[in-house]
Amino acid sequence: MKIVAVNVGLPREVRWRGMNVNTGIFKDPIEGRVALRKLNVDGDRQADLSVHGGEFKAVYCYPLEHYAYWKEELPGRDLPMGSFGENFTIEGLLEASVHLGDRFSVGSAEVVVTQPRLPCYKLGVRFQSDDMVKRFLASGRMGFYLAVTREGDVGAGDEIRVVARDPNAVPVTEITRLYISKRYGGDDVASVRRALQVAVLPESWKEYFRERLGQAHEN
Repeated sequence: MKIVAVNVGLPREVRWRGMNVNTGIFKDPIEGRVALRKLNVDGDRQADLSVHGGEFKAVYCYPLEHYAYWKEELPGRDLPMGSFGENFTIEGLLEASVHLGDRFSVGSAEVVVTQPRLPCYKLGVRFQSDDMVKRFLASGRMGFYLAVTREGDVGAGDEIRVVARDPNAVPVTEITRLYISKRYGGDDVASVRRALQVAVLPESWKEYFRERLGQAHEN
């Protein structure tokens, strides 16, 4: 498990549907080592802090393994590292095998997995495609966010080592499925209850799942 590329970018204005949109989704790989801080990677910024960035979304990770899928889905399109707005293009760590609350060391820093990515319309802006958000969701290839528990420096090629696995063992893929699922069965309710025990799952997600549990009981 390792970082293949560290990608950063500053917000820029792009034209979309006749409007100027300010977005930080455009990232480019950098060379050398860079500081990883509580709120982001040095040199990286988000445009809309109400939905991007912050302590629980300090780093966005996207698996290199998904690039092969997208090269088939988007023929003829150049897909350099950072194409999906990720800070870390990673290898060997997929959403099905990583759990909310899992802790890792990378470089001299330590991080913890907090939530999956939910794509917003700016992914469509990035690819100049109205249906990209829908296709991204349908693919299940979402990537995930990290909070930084110990600041340090990181660089491409750094090994990602497991520090601790969360005992609730809720995979990122499971939390994504539960988020978009229309109806909950008994096993789903049990999974949601485990997810609610994960300390680092942001309160906004917990509120959403508590509401869904209430609806499940009403039905």
